[in-house]
Amino acid sequence: MTAPPRAVILDFGGVVWDMRWDVSRGLETEHGLPRGSVFSTLYRSVEWEDVQRGRGDRQAWLVSAHRTLEALAGRPLPGVHERWRAAGGPIEANVDLVRRLRGVYRVSVLSNADDTLRARLAGLGLLDLFDDVVCSAEVGCAKPDPEIYALACRRLDRPPGDCVFVDDHEPNVHTAAGAGLRAILYRVDRGDDLARLLREAGVDASSGPRARA
Repeated sequence: MTAPPRAVILDFGGVVWDMRWDVSRGLETEHGLPRGSVFSTLYRSVEWEDVQRGRGDRQAWLVSAHRTLEALAGRPLPGVHERWRAAGGPIEANVDLVRRLRGVYRVSVLSNADDTLRARLAGLGLLDLFDDVVCSAEVGCAKPDPEIYALACRRLDRPPGDCVFVDDHEPNVHTAAGAGLRAILYRVDRGDDLARLLREAGVDASSGPRARA
């Protein structure tokens, strides 16, 4: 019989933080932009690949993303990326779930993020909810590199098979599973229930403190 999980590793954007895909789509419609372009100009760029690994300049990345979006539009645009990013917020049901899980399991964040992630978590009052935060810009590698999953497990002092990983991006889920973690695809925008998905993977906040031993 497979042993029950003893740790939960969560992506930040899309799992703890609502990315508000409805807002990005609305902005694209408002400004006549191609579908998906608000996201892709920020997070599918060469500049972002460097920033998320701690090698690039954050402000230069944001400026470049805006210029690329304007080039797609063929005209000057207001701060579309800023409006989208400002619309996001914590997924309260999942934050509450983390609070309940924390007394039972080791819980961490594993995120492809720039080096402001830890400060953002602190500013939201969320940093102390987690046993660890693995930020790609701090460690110099990013999902879906198998090394970053192994690192997240080591920092929780748990083997991969003891860890459940949750992400909203399917390639990251596949590579986590390939690295030996129990991996879950979660999408808030399609109404997924994270507590139910975790229960199906053997994670239950009511299962008692034995899991942290």
